[in-house]
Amino acid sequence: MEIKLPRLAMNDVAYMRETVFYEGPRFRERVSRFWILLVLASVIAAAGVASDSTATVIGAMIIAPLMIPIQGTMLATVLGDPKNLSRSIGLMLAGAAAAIGIAVLVGLLLPVDVLAENNSQVAARVHPRLIDLLAALGTGVVGSIALVRRDISDALPGVAIAISLVPPLSVVGFTFEAGALLQSLGALLLFMTNVAAILGTGIVVMALYGVNRLGEAPATPRARRTHRRNGILVAVAMGVIVLVPLSVSSVSVARSSIFEASVQSVSQRWATDAGWRLQRVATDPDNTVVVSVEGSLPLPDTTVLEQELRAGGLDPKQVRLVLVPAYTVDY
Repeated sequence: MEIKLPRLAMNDVAYMRETVFYEGPRFRERVSRFWILLVLASVIAAAGVASDSTATVIGAMIIAPLMIPIQGTMLATVLGDPKNLSRSIGLMLAGAAAAIGIAVLVGLLLPVDVLAENNSQVAARVHPRLIDLLAALGTGVVGSIALVRRDISDALPGVAIAISLVPPLSVVGFTFEAGALLQSLGALLLFMTNVAAILGTGIVVMALYGVNRLGEAPATPRARRTHRRNGILVAVAMGVIVLVPLSVSSVSVARSSIFEASVQSVSQRWATDAGWRLQRVATDPDNTVVVSVEGSLPLPDTTVLEQELRAGGLDPKQVRLVLVPAYTVDY
């Protein structure tokens, strides 16, 4: 069964240009609107991350306008519009820098550093993996189709929530201000992953709908070939930029998960034999596996656990054992 995509007309391209390009008589109005919404979204996102509030962070995602210049970059690339391409890229980079700067300022006002160790919003954004790229690709496709198809443009608020843009930048600012550069780079990688997903999927969707044929045609066949080649090179470059670090991060997370599961198995057996209960096994941001056990005095022999870890091929130096004595009073 062959699925035919709707044919687009010049008025459809005009609608897309009006939606994502900052040009024409309303240029100043659109730019001022972008900056007002960006500053407000950045403040809300910073407050949501600092207070560890998921609802507040979602509110920042909905009003954040960064999706527009990113899609503008994608459409300008497809149409071969260098003026709007440079303008969209400039707004995207300036907006990202402003969001980071606002988070840094908020971080300076807080008495406690906002880090992955004490904040779940930060912890969820400093270790991006390939699965995050998969989610970003899916939401990028929906966002691009919603731009092309006016009949499903109502999906854009959901896309704004799914494709996290401003919150990772807030995390970059907070962790940078706190001196946690690795966490800051992880959050920046998540932002770049989402941007690359929007641009890459957008270029593909636009090509499938034939948007590139409705732009201003280059003067010569050679210019057309150059335009197509540049678009492909941009897409490949973006893919490489995010795939390599995401792959490394995914491998690291997988190894950490396997190590944690092995430690949990050994610790569970040791705690049961000692008459204690295994409460919790979790990995700290410094890759130390923390094992918490609870039980009645006297304390169990911890050297037995160390020996069992070594026997299982696990390094005890990467494990921290927390003993929680429990007192029971029967009347």
